[in-house]
Amino acid sequence: MGIGQYSKVEAYNKIQDLIESGNGDVGRLQFIQKCLREGKTLYHSDEKYLLGKLESTVTPLSPAEVDDQKLIKILTQIIEWNLGDVQRLEFIKSSLKKHKPLYKSDEKYLKSKLESLSDNKIIAPVLFKPEPAKQLGESFERPGTAIQKCSKCKEEIKLSHPTKRINNMWYHAECHVEIVPPKQNVSTKPDSPKSTTLIETASPEIISKKPSKSRPDPLLVGVAGIIFALLIYTAYSMFTYLSIIAISFAAALVFYHLLSSKIYKKEERNYGTHRMSVYSIMILVLPFAFGAMIAFDGYVNFMSIIQAVFVWMLTLSFWQTMLFVPLAIRSVHLESQMKDPDVFPLMSVLVPAYNEEKVIQLTIDSLLNADYPHKEIIVIDDGSTDKTLEIARLYKDKVKVLHKENGGKASALNYGLVFSKGDIVVVVDADTVIGRQALKNIAKGFRNENVAAVAGNIKIRNKVNWLTWCQALDYLTGIQIMRRALDYFGAITIVPGALGAFSKKKLEQAGAYHKDTIVEDFDATMKLLKSGLIVQASSNAVAYTQAPQTFRDFYKQRKRWYRGNLQVMTRHADALTNPRFGSLQRFAYPLMIIHMLVIPTTSIMVWGFAAYQALTGQYEFVAYMVGLFILLQYLLGILAVRMDGDEKKMVAFSAFLVIGYKQIIDVLQLKAAIEELLRRKATWTSAARVRS
Repeated sequence: MGIGQYSKVEAYNKIQDLIESGNGDVGRLQFIQKCLREGKTLYHSDEKYLLGKLESTVTPLSPAEVDDQKLIKILTQIIEWNLGDVQRLEFIKSSLKKHKPLYKSDEKYLKSKLESLSDNKIIAPVLFKPEPAKQLGESFERPGTAIQKCSKCKEEIKLSHPTKRINNMWYHAECHVEIVPPKQNVSTKPDSPKSTTLIETASPEIISKKPSKSRPDPLLVGVAGIIFALLIYTAYSMFTYLSIIAISFAAALVFYHLLSSKIYKKEERNYGTHRMSVYSIMILVLPFAFGAMIAFDGYVNFMSIIQAVFVWMLTLSFWQTMLFVPLAIRSVHLESQMKDPDVFPLMSVLVPAYNEEKVIQLTIDSLLNADYPHKEIIVIDDGSTDKTLEIARLYKDKVKVLHKENGGKASALNYGLVFSKGDIVVVVDADTVIGRQALKNIAKGFRNENVAAVAGNIKIRNKVNWLTWCQALDYLTGIQIMRRALDYFGAITIVPGALGAFSKKKLEQAGAYHKDTIVEDFDATMKLLKSGLIVQASSNAVAYTQAPQTFRDFYKQRKRWYRGNLQVMTRHADALTNPRFGSLQRFAYPLMIIHMLVIPTTSIMVWGFAAYQALTGQYEFVAYMVGLFILLQYLLGILAVRMDGDEKKMVAFSAFLVIGYKQIIDVLQLKAAIEELLRRKATWTSAARVRS
């Protein structure tokens, strides 16, 4: 049985072409190729992704449209100057030479590259030169040598020389001034009717590092506008002064955060009196204030308490959306402007593993295939009782393999740190497949010396049922909207164990990994934030991980996460009141309390209130409000998918983040809070692995 219209052999060979060209997610393509080679059934999402890639081939570019030989020469120069994805350009060049068909995506990439270069005044004269006139005789030479000969002094014009051209003749800028009568305008910016053209010059190195100027995605801006309109309509449609007060408070909180962030960046760290931030105080006071307003109107009963809680939740929802959405769009724009570091530092990739025989091989393969010039891979076997160590040792010529007695993930990571040599330490879970460009994108985040850690973009690779699709959308919206907003404050609260990077020096100074917690990544991140350092994220550093496919495994995973999170929050409770912790105290720590405790509790109360309202005949109002929040979630889903470029099908599951999946999360979080309150022992629980 083949893949669509292709046999398995044809599909396998075409996948190899895609991998060689860098056309697609190399890690995912290698995983699909491995499944075909071993005769395994593909996930539906992987098969759909592959068919989309395979069906994108077209016939070769027509010689009538483009001179292949000239195009190959231009490609050669573009590659020499490093003005694009060199690997992809080499593949396109090779395909043209062999008259092989180009993929639509490659053709589109090539056309966009040629158009952008032809519009560039710096390099267009070299790459897209017209046929020289006979009287000039000379032609352009290689970049960095001579372009032409000056028509006045007859000396060669180097690429670094300022030049002018008039009537098909080239001049040094100073020679041109000499031959032009003094009364003529020789401005460096001639009027458009004149034929004189100024050719600015710069070295290829400068060209390749110059960031492109771009504007925010208009679709993102449009969706954001619809979201804001929906919020205003929601407040208006309730026809109560409380809803107007709620959205006004939300707007005030947004301005507070933006203003306080700018002020804090200009000031030294505050070692003043310990107290909660203005934001924390407002959040605590609001439900009582709303309750007092409702009581003033004459409603004093249990349902008035629920109504106050509902308006409180409405305020939090308005505030989050009004703050997070604009900051997320801004983050997308700024991330597109990030440049590679001048020198790529040595990275030590640590892979802690305990009984991971089903997945460890694919993880190591993806790390070896990652496009990064200076890396060392260290696999730490934490006393596995299966074949994990045996499989890892198959790569002993390329990977450093360590073995120790079982002591937990934190112990394994600290052990790996001792043997690491890199300035940056990257932590990768044993079931994670990283993207080919992930390490390079992580390196961009460390250009600022105050950055202590960079969080990767984690995606679900086994989207096989309702539960895994909901988890995938949950990851996506959390990373693309909420985490991007936290990135603005430099206060990402969790650098995920699936893919996260740390400055080795700063991590060791903060105390490395603590063995007394079951979520060591969260604890390490909190220690760095309390040290006054910046923790950022890279949405382009992509990694694919396995998600629990059954409710039993999902419960095990989330039980550890939520208990561990509360454990770390308790350990670092001083972050709520100590002003020297900056954005962590003013914003990030209170936000975590809201998401871990306040929202789950109030959500269940409000749904109970909604059920009561429906039973008493007000089901139309309940359905109306639920519909508005589902619509809001769909818009947020569209926004997140657009930002990430992920599968559009994911948006269809948005309703479950309001009804269904959301209630499961709320119950599990409340259960964890009760167990933490009762001081029950927290243990390490994890989901079963699915063989890759």
